[in-house]
Amino acid sequence: MTPLYDIFARRISKTGPISLAEYMAECLLHPEHGYYTTRDPLGVQGDFTTAPEISQMFGELLGLCLAQAWTDQGSPAPFTLAELGPGRGTLMADILRATSAVPNFHSAMQLVLIEASPTLRAKQKEALSGHQITWGNNVAELPNQPLFLIANEFFDALPIRQFVRSPQGWHETQVGMIDGKLGLGLSQPAPIALLDHRLADTSEGDVVETCPSAAPIIDEIATRIAQHGGTAIVVDYGGWHSQGDTFQALENHTMVDPLDKPGFADLTAHVDFEALSIDATNAGVQVSKMIPQAELLAHLGIVQRAEKLAEKLSGSALESHIAAFDRLTNADKMGLLFKAIAIAPKSALLPPGFADQTPNPLCRP
Repeated sequence: MTPLYDIFARRISKTGPISLAEYMAECLLHPEHGYYTTRDPLGVQGDFTTAPEISQMFGELLGLCLAQAWTDQGSPAPFTLAELGPGRGTLMADILRATSAVPNFHSAMQLVLIEASPTLRAKQKEALSGHQITWGNNVAELPNQPLFLIANEFFDALPIRQFVRSPQGWHETQVGMIDGKLGLGLSQPAPIALLDHRLADTSEGDVVETCPSAAPIIDEIATRIAQHGGTAIVVDYGGWHSQGDTFQALENHTMVDPLDKPGFADLTAHVDFEALSIDATNAGVQVSKMIPQAELLAHLGIVQRAEKLAEKLSGSALESHIAAFDRLTNADKMGLLFKAIAIAPKSALLPPGFADQTPNPLCRP
């Protein structure tokens, strides 16, 4: 049992089952017992490893991608360089190192990190020492100026609602008490207006997930880019058009029961890039087609960068470097599971790596 387990048990006993979104939000961000508020979850000693922790190449290539987009838009000054959910600060450190030689990029930037975890803020401060940082709790705090933003494995941690279709409507997945333990159940069926558009492509028993908090976040980002210029790159695991149960938990790099030890495991769900793209497009920007991480990194020159770094390596260091390249790009590892989209003003070029893609059909002319 965990402190959050006891809190959930008491609440459910008094007021009844709660939604999956409520459960995820409390597990991840409870001010005293939340997963992200109490620990550093990354790396070998943590529960999962992100691309920046695997290799510096990931951050270097994405940093230069953002810098080129900034240059293509006339090198606006000042501008915001932002990251959502920066983890230990590793990705941003690699971005800043790679862009240090780009004329005027650092002198024009205002660095903003959107991070709710005090534990991770401390890690970021250490990793980014020497840089002036502004921390924010949400994207509404971003300055009203050109915005160049990266979000890597951010949207997958946002709470989801999950629905199962039946002849009578949609049942929502809920967390309740079953035989004295936390368990998943279903609400009574009801029509759900926000899922009316899914009646045409689903049938009885199909599962659809929505992420209520993603829309206002992507809308806030896209609105700033539409009004002031900039570029946003979103990289995450997921796909196009939500279908199926993707709710999961990781502890010590192993899949575990998400209800077993609330607050002690990372809870995630696959990102619906179609929903993100529609919400961004509605805010008045252009959105690239979704592409696999392997394809994006190839466009940005990861093969050439890997070869250059390998020239100075040997032995176990070279073996680790080759393994990192494989993990980022292999179709059976992160290469196809992780996807990416870019957001830019309608009047601007899409950033490198995305610019040679056919425009997203969702984007209005």
